[in-house]
Amino acid sequence: MRGIPSLITDIRKNVFTEVARMAYAGGDYTQAEDLPYKIVPGDQPLHRESIFLERAIAGERVRLAMGLSIRPIQTRSLITEGMDHAAIAEQYYEPPLVNIIPYACHACPTNQYRVTEHCQNCLAASCQKVCPKGAISFVNGKSFIDQSKCIKCGKCAKACSYNAIIHLERPCQASCGMDAIVSDEHGKATINQDKCVACGQCLVSCPFGAIVDKGQIFQVIQSILKGDQVIAIVAPAFVGQFGKDSTPGKIISAMKVLGFDKVVEVAVGADMCTIEEAKDFLEKVPKEQDYMATSCCPAWHSMIYKLFPSEKNKISMTLTPMVFTARLMKKQYPGCKVVFVGPCAAKKLEAIREDIRSDVDFVLTFEELQGMFEAKEIDFASLPEEEGLNEGTAAGRGFAVSGGVAGAVADLVKKEQPDMELRTARAEGLRECRKLMQLAKAGKYKGYLLEGMACPGGCVAGAGTLLPVDLAAKVVSRYQNEAETASPLDSPYRDVGENLD
Repeated sequence: MRGIPSLITDIRKNVFTEVARMAYAGGDYTQAEDLPYKIVPGDQPLHRESIFLERAIAGERVRLAMGLSIRPIQTRSLITEGMDHAAIAEQYYEPPLVNIIPYACHACPTNQYRVTEHCQNCLAASCQKVCPKGAISFVNGKSFIDQSKCIKCGKCAKACSYNAIIHLERPCQASCGMDAIVSDEHGKATINQDKCVACGQCLVSCPFGAIVDKGQIFQVIQSILKGDQVIAIVAPAFVGQFGKDSTPGKIISAMKVLGFDKVVEVAVGADMCTIEEAKDFLEKVPKEQDYMATSCCPAWHSMIYKLFPSEKNKISMTLTPMVFTARLMKKQYPGCKVVFVGPCAAKKLEAIREDIRSDVDFVLTFEELQGMFEAKEIDFASLPEEEGLNEGTAAGRGFAVSGGVAGAVADLVKKEQPDMELRTARAEGLRECRKLMQLAKAGKYKGYLLEGMACPGGCVAGAGTLLPVDLAAKVVSRYQNEAETASPLDSPYRDVGENLD
């Protein structure tokens, strides 16, 4: 679904745009009561059975975009309930970050095999013969599966010569590598927050747009209007996300129109991370531990803590690129506010950790930033081309794609110790990450650097991205080739990271 324009993406963009417009208009959050009527105009529903339902859902989306929690459905309350607390520049998220709007959920079927109209009522009746529970019989001239008997083994689907039996899975549940999504008593999806690591893959997989993460658009704009020096640090996956005219130089121009004082690429922090992670690996493996896991992906990090607590000490103690870059800005510009702009929902949780929240003040996804561009009616084609971002190396920019982190560290170790081969293994998507960690825990990766990316494809596939994953990866590859320097050893900040850690 990612990168495919749809009613869902339109509604999300409209929500972010209207919240940003309201904030830029002066921060009178009482206007939020009117936003559902702007987002869902007219007197006819766009998709659902009732325009009133669509507006109720839009109202919850507005609340979540401002960092507020979903209202209980059993009691009457205003959209602006609690906004006096949220409408301040220093507001952090209240958990949970990722939410399901109950009345937006379609109660999709979960893990079922069903016979389609393609059934030919064949004489072989192979589906019936292979079923170990006798769950399939002919009804009205077609095979029929009794769901109360079916054990979901899938043998019937494999045996059918006409591919007439399909496997139905709830999309959000299938995409969740943590198995955190279950059904409530009404068949609606609900999130087990004890398992959730906020990767956001359920969010981009839900065909009904029922899953939403909280945002800070309103708070960022409040900080800008208040007169703070607000600095945007942008993740390497940003390139190309806002259309063919959104060159790095024009993005800087656009960010200044929004009110940002300065724009810095997080590839700078990725270079520092590479250097420090290489040091960390060489010092600890195998002397202190048999392998090391990378530290960059917060959902991978959280997954290890939740499912493999005995292995958490194997994660590199190196700061993430976001934190390295944020600390550099805080050091260079005392008193500034730092906004991380990236593809990732999980970065929002990382930023509110007690040891990090003083470094990163706000987090915006590319999708949320697009709403701010829309609110200011920014036309990239007409913007001046400012001097682009040129301090990050090719290696640092490569962190945006799967394999980029481990590859950068391995290349650096090779440069510094040519006789040493650093072996790496990587996984994309949390299900594959779990398999990787199971093998590591069993001792299969002694001496390895393990890279885990919660999103299949890496950061370019994050929940807050706008481009199709394959296209985003190609654009990042071009951006890497345009870097003035290749290795973190050539970065102007090569010796800075150890003083920020």
